[in-house]
Amino acid sequence: MIRFEDVSVRYEDASGPTLRGVDLSVPEGELVLLVGPSGVGKSTLLGTVSGLVPHFTGGTLSGRVTVAGRDTRTHKPRELADVVGTVGQDPLAHFVTDTVEDELAYGMESLGLAPGVMRRRVEETLDLLGLAELRDRPLTTLSGGQQQRVAIGSVLTPHPRVLVLDEPTSALDPGAAEEVLAMLQRLVHDLGTTVLMAEHRLERVVQYADQVLLLPGPGEAPVLGDPAEVMAVSPVYPPVVELGRLAGAEPVPLTVRDARRRTGGLRERLAALQPPPPEPAADGAPGPGGRRSRPSAWLARTRRTGPESPARAVADVARLAVRRGRVEALRRVDLTVSRGETVALMGRNGAGKSTLLSALVGLLPPTAGSVRVGGATPHRTQPRELIRRVGLVPQEPRDLLYADTVAAECRAADQDADAAPGTCRDLVAELLPGIADGTHPRDLSEGQRLALALAIVLTARPPLLLLDEPTRGLDYAAKARLVAVLRSLAAEGHAIVLATHDVELAAELAHRVVILADGEVVADGPTTEVVVASPAFAPQVTKVLAPQQWLTVTQVRNALEADGD
Repeated sequence: MIRFEDVSVRYEDASGPTLRGVDLSVPEGELVLLVGPSGVGKSTLLGTVSGLVPHFTGGTLSGRVTVAGRDTRTHKPRELADVVGTVGQDPLAHFVTDTVEDELAYGMESLGLAPGVMRRRVEETLDLLGLAELRDRPLTTLSGGQQQRVAIGSVLTPHPRVLVLDEPTSALDPGAAEEVLAMLQRLVHDLGTTVLMAEHRLERVVQYADQVLLLPGPGEAPVLGDPAEVMAVSPVYPPVVELGRLAGAEPVPLTVRDARRRTGGLRERLAALQPPPPEPAADGAPGPGGRRSRPSAWLARTRRTGPESPARAVADVARLAVRRGRVEALRRVDLTVSRGETVALMGRNGAGKSTLLSALVGLLPPTAGSVRVGGATPHRTQPRELIRRVGLVPQEPRDLLYADTVAAECRAADQDADAAPGTCRDLVAELLPGIADGTHPRDLSEGQRLALALAIVLTARPPLLLLDEPTRGLDYAAKARLVAVLRSLAAEGHAIVLATHDVELAAELAHRVVILADGEVVADGPTTEVVVASPAFAPQVTKVLAPQQWLTVTQVRNALEADGD
């Protein structure tokens, strides 16, 4: 179905090719998972299948890519639209209409399908993706996860033979992600659809793959093979694979069920040990993942410049209600965040997590109740003063990026925050090493843009840091670097609130988990208590080792090493 013949891609001014020597075939009716570290060319490889590379992105493509016999060099994306459906990392960039139902119908209208066929397929897709109640909603009023489902649905309605998906579950809650992946598996098994999908959250998707295509590094030859065999050598792998490696399981497990069967000896050994008790948020205290926070090199060279409060509470939300148009997004929300505390906001898509962050940073005024951050009312505080109290890294990092180069973005951030020159650039170097000063932000991967936006916000060193889906687009190495920086900030006394669907991140980093549902707080407590009690939000290690209360592979490894000593 998809054939790559000695394919290489090189962009102008790049030091080397982004892709080199890709020579392989993807059979019809298979789900192939594309994996690799951030910035190795996964999005570029996907673009060669849809025709976006090189017709829209530029660059030089050598070799040949054919899809259902059509050469993507001679067929532009619109000439491949009946064969290839594509969903990129940014659903907003995908939309061309105003409402959910119109967006689902647009692709079929462009192909000239009969009205009766269009109506039936729209209804089927609304039900399949749980969008029926949103059919008349404006796309701009949807949550990030809801937008992602609409984007996926809009390419499903024309029934393409090939689906190309770039991070399709990155903005979805665990339940919605499982529904989308199960739906993709049905398309593969029942309709013979070929799916080529790039995803960093391998814990969600690797068990669905027929084959895994690994890009080890920029310009390096790809590896295509059986998922378990590729995961055994891959530099990126989910917690269940890491746990299997630690237990010496062969082949490495890809699912929680496989891991429970193959790690019996490890489970017996851990039964005699105890997970580390939860620690209160305090300077240098071990985090939930069992690691002790140490200031990074960047943190050691800087000081927090935000206003100090004699009280530990950095943010206080009381009986908060927020309306967004006709929708009551938050109702009677109470939340207090203390210095040095990391709080994970979790819940299904549309539960109100992003709305709560927007209220904390002053983007949305309360309909009722109150919000206080550092003693100030956010929506009534001047922006230049507010950035020294609270900073938000949004779901779409491009919202913070305006300059033509990374260096220019960092200079502007230093000036806005009255920080020492080079402060922002030092953090960029720590989060994502190897990014050149002259790189344009649009040429960065989604994960690299997020790291740049985080560096810009952290330059002002706000006492309260808010992050909306901070691991979207990040590989495991980049996520580990992010966790290290956030731990150091919490150890220094900063309060951190992150809205996330990444249960592994919450287990690794958060002191508390707050679960929202329909705009209300339904659970608020220590991470171990909340996630262990919730099958939907439990990390893989917790599921494998239940009823023992382990959260992360790091906890397990540290306990085994201590027991061995």
